Amino acid sequence: MKYIIIGAGPGGYELAAMLSRQSHEVTLIERDKLGGTCLNRGCIPTKVMAHAASLLRMASHASAYGINYGEPIIDFTTLCARRDEVIGTLRSGVEQLLTNVNMVSGEARFVGPKSIEVNGAKLTADRIVIATGSSSAVLPVPGAELAISSDGLLSLEAVPESLVIIGGGVIGMEFASIFAALGCKVTVVEYFKEILPQFDKDIAKRLRQSMAALGVTFITGACVTAIEPGVVHYKIGEKENAVEAAVVAMAVGRRPNLPEGLELAGVEVERGKIVVDPITMRTSAHGVYAIGDVNGLCMLAHAASAQARIVAGENVATDVVPSVVFTAPEVAIAGMTEQQCKDAGIAYKAVKVPFRGNGKAVTIGETDGMVKMIADTNAGIIIGCQIVGPHAADLIEEIAVVIANKLSVDTIKRTIHPHPTLCETLHGAAMQL
Repeated sequence: MKYIIIGAGPGGYELAAMLSRQSHEVTLIERDKLGGTCLNRGCIPTKVMAHAASLLRMASHASAYGINYGEPIIDFTTLCARRDEVIGTLRSGVEQLLTNVNMVSGEARFVGPKSIEVNGAKLTADRIVIATGSSSAVLPVPGAELAISSDGLLSLEAVPESLVIIGGGVIGMEFASIFAALGCKVTVVEYFKEILPQFDKDIAKRLRQSMAALGVTFITGACVTAIEPGVVHYKIGEKENAVEAAVVAMAVGRRPNLPEGLELAGVEVERGKIVVDPITMRTSAHGVYAIGDVNGLCMLAHAASAQARIVAGENVATDVVPSVVFTAPEVAIAGMTEQQCKDAGIAYKAVKVPFRGNGKAVTIGETDGMVKMIADTNAGIIIGCQIVGPHAADLIEEIAVVIANKLSVDTIKRTIHPHPTLCETLHGAAMQL
């Protein structure tokens, strides 16, 4: 079968590699660089910087373990070079995956059903997969063009003295954590009353308190009204105020990148997102699929990869998608939040286990945070888990497996967890359910 894939981000390039291994004829079209936003301007470069921030924090606590040396010096140029090196290494790996794929550099647009044009040439295929990702969203306020995006933050040549980040979602919080560790005075302006509005309120509050202790200033419940050079104007209720900074960044979500000519192909779009069947990823047009950010189902790189596997014919459980925020401390969630359980009328029990009582957390000096676990009391299964604390990103997968497979609470209770480890907090929470 002949496939055309538009977009070489995590969903697009992984699907191309899978289909080529299945002996399909695959053409992969990319207008920029292999790897998409995740590899070049998102997940990977930010995690390099987050690791640098983590090393700085570790150095500041080393004296408590008898390790003494001078104040760490941040060489931002070296950090950026390391970031670019990591991107280059991983991009080379992607290229190797695509040795049997026909690569086309250019921007594709639909010119009819299962027909596209790129670089002046018309291409057709049995199936076309749209994997064009997303771009940073922009608030419709005067002076919005004066704020840089997350791309701009990754293009800075030096650590600014001060930074205002508009938006307290995942992207905003990660950059706030990074630049605060690098010595920048960071202020976060968030529209909702709490940061991470889609997350569990207890977890979001705990993260905000932890980051405030590290020097980040939060202004919540604030509606940004205008931006001037180095100044963000906002209102809380009827009270107007402003905050100044050397750099203003906007992190208010992302919007799908829609290829031109979708109407010519018969692809339905609703609220700026391509409408798909969430089980098959099929669009309203025969033989046309859409995966990743462009369909708006779940704007995460690993969700795009999972959707790619579905198009390739695999059976993938997509109802439970773990989400991680690489801040200090880390945050991770899987399944339902307590509020979602209330809204759905589910009989549930929620328990919290702090890291301060965990042996491993105490030994490594990272006791800030907690595990919150939620069980359906009628079904006897775990339906949600939220973690804020050390290595939350790694811990969440155990619970994601349990939730996705509808395993009982007893599954965790009767499973021996090694000691001393951070995962004992998960066992401790299950024992209280």
